[in-house]
Amino acid sequence: MSEQPEPNDPFDETGAFDDIVDAETDRDPDLAVIEAGSRTLRAMAGPPQGDPIPTRPQDPEVDKALHEVEAELATRWGETKLEPSVKRITALMDVLGEPQRAYPSIHVTGTNGKTSTARMIEALLSAFDLRTGRYTSPHVQLITERISLDGAPIEAERFVDTYRDIKPYVELVDGREDIRLSFFEVMTGMAYAAFADAPVDVAVVEVGMGGTWDATNVIDASVAVITPISLDHTDRLGTTHAEIAAEKGGVIKQDATVILAQQPVDAAQVLLKRAVEVDATVAREGMEFGVVSREVAVGGQQLTLRGLGGEYEGVFLPLYGAHMAANAAVALAAVEAFFGIGAEHARPLDIDTVRRAFATVTSPGRMEVVRRSPTVVLDAAHNPAGARVTAEAITESFGFSRLVGVFAASDGKDVRGVLEAFEPIFAEIVVTQNSTHRAIGADELAAIAVEVFGGDRVQVEPRLDDAIEAAITLAEEEAEYGGAGVLVTGSVFTVGEARLLLKRN
Repeated sequence: MSEQPEPNDPFDETGAFDDIVDAETDRDPDLAVIEAGSRTLRAMAGPPQGDPIPTRPQDPEVDKALHEVEAELATRWGETKLEPSVKRITALMDVLGEPQRAYPSIHVTGTNGKTSTARMIEALLSAFDLRTGRYTSPHVQLITERISLDGAPIEAERFVDTYRDIKPYVELVDGREDIRLSFFEVMTGMAYAAFADAPVDVAVVEVGMGGTWDATNVIDASVAVITPISLDHTDRLGTTHAEIAAEKGGVIKQDATVILAQQPVDAAQVLLKRAVEVDATVAREGMEFGVVSREVAVGGQQLTLRGLGGEYEGVFLPLYGAHMAANAAVALAAVEAFFGIGAEHARPLDIDTVRRAFATVTSPGRMEVVRRSPTVVLDAAHNPAGARVTAEAITESFGFSRLVGVFAASDGKDVRGVLEAFEPIFAEIVVTQNSTHRAIGADELAAIAVEVFGGDRVQVEPRLDDAIEAAITLAEEEAEYGGAGVLVTGSVFTVGEARLLLKRN
């Protein structure tokens, strides 16, 4: 019998490295017919215990200090106002002593699935006893979510201290440059400084937008992850998949390993060309790794994943949808690559550790159930590609007899495309608006929604709380046998505000 690995050994010595998958793995295989009783069980299963999202600090002094930091950051350019350059963030890293080089990193870009994939990578690394730092954006409810240490959002007091520590250096760079550091650039500097101060063993860093000129791109990541690319931020990144891929491919560094989710053909061609130019090694979903099989289960799905080092059976993922299964395969391959599997080692990660890690994964605001009777699901889909996979996941994972949508979106998005993706699954839709300055007005959204759904299926409620209440009422009034649901969607901001409202009540 083979010797069992030590608990912190990432490898399973009983496994053998097989040659790469010899046929493309189907990302969305046919599922067995799910009986009505099983659907009922899924509908009754409650959300995971505990909330991974922090609340405002209980200490009034800490809360006041956090508000002051938020106010100061708000005076800077917001995340939608950009001057495409890494000049300022490079200057900040220089005066801070290059904190981003104090630890290895995994860089995550793409259009959809970045945050969920980053959270899965973090969970896997933590399960193998590595101290992790994770930087993601935007936040769902509280700004401290963006910087995580050891799998949890940084404490508010530490967040404030980190800001105060780097503030003199930020002001120094501001004085030297024609344009002040932006909100996102300062946040990125804070994350890199906090990770170095912790210190972390590895950082998982999500790109804010694009890749080449994104503020995060001052790291030299040994593993670059590119989740599915679709059309979003077209005014800044390009109007074709290929143009967007060219920007996102900027995270691929010399001699790195690239974990490539399934991509449109033209995007894949651009990314593969970039990999060749910098001598990077590429692992492709559907070829070198992927989802072998999956079955809908109570509270999530049961997976068999093909990694770079072999097959991983019996993996439970407490998240819904084929896209989440694909994200899990990408995350697994990224961690394998980080540990040298497929290059230095020819064996899989310890299967029990992998199973434990995936079973703990959460992704707030992404197919998240926050209420029952009727079931209310939150999902931050904000572009047509994201809306399509959400619609598929809702249909597959919940046996709703009637689904009512609550929709509020941000300016600059393909609202019609998103609504068209949801139209087949929504019996009715309540359009509203969130409280951010980028929110599209409810009446403006309603005009588009009426064209997509018809006037008899559209209701307008300018306030989000009223919209949620109206949707719940519609679901309760006309549902058969209690099998009704509500999906709140359209943007991360909408989902964050809805989450606060629903959990408060």
